[in-house]
Amino acid sequence: MKRPTYYDERKRIINKNDKYADVKVVIKEIAEKGKWRGSYTYGYRRIMPLLEKAGYHMAEATLRRLMNELGVQPAMYNRRKNNHYSSYKGTVGKVADNLLNQTFDATSPFTVLHTDVSQVRLGDSTWAYMSVILDQATKEVLAASVSQSPNKLLIMDTLSQLEDNLANNFSPIIHSDQGWHYQLEYYREKIDSLGLIQSMSRKRNCLDNAPMESFFHLFKVESQPETKKCKSISQFIQFFNKYVNWYNNDRISNKTKNMSPVDYRTHVLAA
Repeated sequence: MKRPTYYDERKRIINKNDKYADVKVVIKEIAEKGKWRGSYTYGYRRIMPLLEKAGYHMAEATLRRLMNELGVQPAMYNRRKNNHYSSYKGTVGKVADNLLNQTFDATSPFTVLHTDVSQVRLGDSTWAYMSVILDQATKEVLAASVSQSPNKLLIMDTLSQLEDNLANNFSPIIHSDQGWHYQLEYYREKIDSLGLIQSMSRKRNCLDNAPMESFFHLFKVESQPETKKCKSISQFIQFFNKYVNWYNNDRISNKTKNMSPVDYRTHVLAA
């Protein structure tokens, strides 16, 4: 038997019981690129277009089965165990109109922003509160602050970061829920000084601010084990800042054409 024929036959025998041997290697490579702190973060929806780009086509059910066999499924997150944070305390100031009405179709950066506050329990059993401002079109985190208390300083620090990162000559909508801090004068005056247009969700309707809900859900899915290792607020701040940097610069999404938020913003503005 000629040498090339021998090796071809040997490879066929090795792989005869697994017709997906080659594609499994590619799936594993893609999944490894999406790791964050040792945890897989890419679900089948993000892996599928990358597989197709590499020349592999299969049903979603098949891909999910292969990912399960390879042990590269992303972690699951139990919302009930997290004690969802709500800052709603009724009408304590001015409630703005809902300008979005669940229309999340912004395509240009710096036109529609979302903001919210969420909480996580740390390893020392204390709570950490995260205030974030997100660009709807690019999914980029434009500002993020952490505190042991969901107070005025937390919100104002987030807005100060936004002021530094907001591009000139833009006057975007900034959408939030009806949390008490978003109703008060200091918040409304600050966003007005930045040229922002205020919009608010309906009372206790989290779907009206779905992009923020999605971001915090992703963070908790992808970071829950590491969050529990943080024994102080200072440790968590360092960890959260690293996550935001990774999310903005490395984490791809099929909603942004399989680019990171920063790469997608650069791509759109250059078009």
